[in-house]
Amino acid sequence: MANDEKVSKLRCLEANFEQSRFKNDYQETPTTREQKEVESSVSSMYASFCNKLDIYPDIPLLERNNHREFLLKGLKTLSQSYQCLDASRPWLCYWIVHSLDLLEYHVSEEHALQIADFLGRCQHPKGGFGGGPGQVPHLAPTYAAVNTLAILATVTEDVFKVLNRSGLYQFLMLMRDEEGAFRMHEGGEVDIRGAYCAASSARLTNMCTKELFSGTAEWIRRCQTYEGGFAGFPGQEAHGGYSFCGLAALVILNQPQLCDIPRLLRWTAMRQMKYEGGFQGRTNKLVDGCYSFWQGAAFPVIHMVLCQEDDLALSASGWMFSQEALQEYVLICCQHPLGGLLDKPGKPRDHYHTCYCLSGLSVAQHFTGGVLAHTCVIGSPNNLLRPVHPVFNLSVDAVLQTSRHFQMEGAPTL
Repeated sequence: MANDEKVSKLRCLEANFEQSRFKNDYQETPTTREQKEVESSVSSMYASFCNKLDIYPDIPLLERNNHREFLLKGLKTLSQSYQCLDASRPWLCYWIVHSLDLLEYHVSEEHALQIADFLGRCQHPKGGFGGGPGQVPHLAPTYAAVNTLAILATVTEDVFKVLNRSGLYQFLMLMRDEEGAFRMHEGGEVDIRGAYCAASSARLTNMCTKELFSGTAEWIRRCQTYEGGFAGFPGQEAHGGYSFCGLAALVILNQPQLCDIPRLLRWTAMRQMKYEGGFQGRTNKLVDGCYSFWQGAAFPVIHMVLCQEDDLALSASGWMFSQEALQEYVLICCQHPLGGLLDKPGKPRDHYHTCYCLSGLSVAQHFTGGVLAHTCVIGSPNNLLRPVHPVFNLSVDAVLQTSRHFQMEGAPTL
């Protein structure tokens, strides 16, 4: 980093802050009522925070210890309410391990090997990972499993011994269609998530081939909508998660020029809520903490693309959204007092939102886009998280180590 900055100015203390509330022009609808209700709950959180400033001047504070305890407990045992996620167990491993990594907590080598062994039992004999032991292989838990192994490899690269690379490549080939799009599982739906999960898994494990991704970038381009964001499938509505998947996949495939970057940038910037400070996932929807990453990470990726096209981008001093406002929303409105993070005030905590709130918080804290690289931290200096690689949503160390490992192994035996 070139220099560090602590930003002390808080948006919620500004005199005109309340003027940024939603105005419905006297046309009341269910959507406008829901927006007002959310703003009211957020307002209560900001007011409570402001009342504490005289007593605790070094706030907002990231409750690291509480979040670690919540996450570590999730690695050992989960309540019955998690039964609905029985087909998402590699995701739970990824959400928890990645969150701990951002909080700079490293699991032991023994624990890393135990998690890798469990993921190995989720791997199908012919390749790819299912949502749990004995389940059919699916691109989503495959992506989650590969990412989890990448994180654990920073503890010990022995975790990669469970990965059947040749089987993974055959599974990815089986999931692609003749256009270059990917279905999520055999006989399953085709959407842009599949393209990203396949591209990310293949890139990290050094298996990106012309055979595997012929036509994929062109199919992704067809998913960009008139609004500027990406839909899950050509002709559908732009969505923050799908937009991230489309943009990141194009970057992985070295074809970001196929995307209309100005339209995507405008659409994504418009998704940051004026009053709440967080992001919504779609036009006219409510704020949600998970979009701190899905929308927030698009900005450093876009910046990467612009730096390749225009030298002026190198002189930028920050991402093209309010990094301070996003941090305020996550730290003041999305932390559960007993650990874990959440969608919005009043919602329950969970590992999914913990992962993506922390990932978005990391994006908002670190500007690494040129000669003016710096950190931007709201509240306590101890709030600073590890920097995240915005394309893979892994720590930079995990991406570099995994890429180096599989480059040394060379092409898989098919």
